Amino acid sequence: MIAFKRTDHILINVPPGELASAKHFYQDVLGLQPIESERPFVALWFRIADIELHITEEAGGTLSGRHPAFEVEDLAEAARFLKSKAIPLSYSSKIPGRERLFFRDPFGNRFELIQYD
Repeated sequence: MIAFKRTDHILINVPPGELASAKHFYQDVLGLQPIESERPFVALWFRIADIELHITEEAGGTLSGRHPAFEVEDLAEAARFLKSKAIPLSYSSKIPGRERLFFRDPFGNRFELIQYD
């Protein structure tokens, strides 16, 4: 089993070239608090209630990068569990202070699991 702790963040996408418009909407119109952090790619991060909202650009396609991310108790155990169910795992760029992995459900939906250092 996977010991889920909480929802960590949700990543949504905007069309290429629209990050400035997204920043205006989420920060200036909705009043969300921006999060300054070292990121592995160009993205906007905002605090929304007790989770984060991440926004990246994506042109679209069959397998979207959109995903919810869940903090787990033990990422290595979660990886072993998913592998035991023959679920392929993928890894992405490093974010300081956290380890993470990704997997997709049988319908192509992407999920991220995170364990903080």
